[in-house]
Amino acid sequence: HNDLDNVGYTARHHTFFEMLGNFSFGDYFKEDAIAFGWELCTKEFALDPKKLLVTVYAEDDEAAAIWKKVAGFDDSKIIRIGTSDNFWSMGDAGPCGPCSEIFYDHGESVPGGPPGSPDEDGDRFIEIWNLVFMQFDQQADGTRKNLPKPSIDTGMGLERISAVLQGLHNNYDIDLFRNLIAAEEDLYGSKAAGDQLASFRVIADHLRTSAFLIADGVLPSNEGRGYVLRRIMRRAMRHGHLLGARAPLMYKLAPALISEMGAAYPELGRAKAAIESALEQEEARFQRTLGNGLSLLDKETANMKAGDALPGDVAFKLSDTYGFPLDLTQDILRGRDMGVDVAGFEAALEQQRQDSRAAGFSSGDQAAEDIWFRVRDDAGATKFTGYDSTDGKGKLVAIAAGGARVDTLSPGAAEIVFDTTPFYAESG
Repeated sequence: HNDLDNVGYTARHHTFFEMLGNFSFGDYFKEDAIAFGWELCTKEFALDPKKLLVTVYAEDDEAAAIWKKVAGFDDSKIIRIGTSDNFWSMGDAGPCGPCSEIFYDHGESVPGGPPGSPDEDGDRFIEIWNLVFMQFDQQADGTRKNLPKPSIDTGMGLERISAVLQGLHNNYDIDLFRNLIAAEEDLYGSKAAGDQLASFRVIADHLRTSAFLIADGVLPSNEGRGYVLRRIMRRAMRHGHLLGARAPLMYKLAPALISEMGAAYPELGRAKAAIESALEQEEARFQRTLGNGLSLLDKETANMKAGDALPGDVAFKLSDTYGFPLDLTQDILRGRDMGVDVAGFEAALEQQRQDSRAAGFSSGDQAAEDIWFRVRDDAGATKFTGYDSTDGKGKLVAIAAGGARVDTLSPGAAEIVFDTTPFYAESG
């Protein structure tokens, strides 16, 4: 499920985190994995056993018995969970098996209940390690066969265990985030406190995600993984706007991130120029429409009250015209205790798709792509002026309609090309 709207507002949600783990492929299995986990937590990390509890899959009597033997836990410290939270699978078919999770209790001062309770989504009891016992092969018909060589796959979030070892209960208070947030305070000229605290945390988290995606070759766009990146970047940049940014600033945080993580991930240093350029250009594009989009949103919500939902067609207009991804609109309205008619948004989006298909062309059609290659060969590349101006004059050099190049405009949809334009055609 989508946890993006929680990032920055809770102690433990992130769009990027570092995962520690150990693996066994047909070697040691459940008993050793549990013993190794207990030894690392209580001896090497010196965690208080009284602060720990575990979950096991409801039907995994073997794991429950091993925890009693290894840790000396009674049944109150071994919580049986019968849902997929404690059963890992790679899909409808393939290797799968029960899980056992180790939780740390941050104490009564932190709201939340133990796993399986109505208050389990609170931050008091935090999962720090997940032990996956891959012992079955799920068949297409739903039956399971025993794997000939059972295996172990574990995962421990570095940010979560760091918070525990540093005596903190919020991941954003650990040393890595403190240094990033300190750099933000210097850049934005305000303190990470009060109503602004969540904005600083969102930017710190999303900066990490954006930088690593760009270093891996992903760039913001309107499709696929590029759109995931754009959503994350623009969510952070909107929080920068809340902190007073009226010019691109987020890119200036890249050196602070590279200083923190570049030694472990040298690709960040190698991609520094690309990271800074992508962040700066995306924020410049977004800021040109952000103010008008926020004005529209204020106008449309002026007569709404807490608990109301923004009409889906308005949310779609914010996305289509002003570059507001749906979850960005949801994030803005969250602070007003309002929501979005998501079904209405999806209906407007589907209607646009149908209209585009009915018009007989799509930017992804091979015929259209061939047209634009020929136009480029005949007239040269279009000069883009959008970084300096939002309007301008240009010479019309080509018209396309119905998947073909034409000489005149007729009623209906068409695409036109100028020799100069402020419109960002590829990704805007």
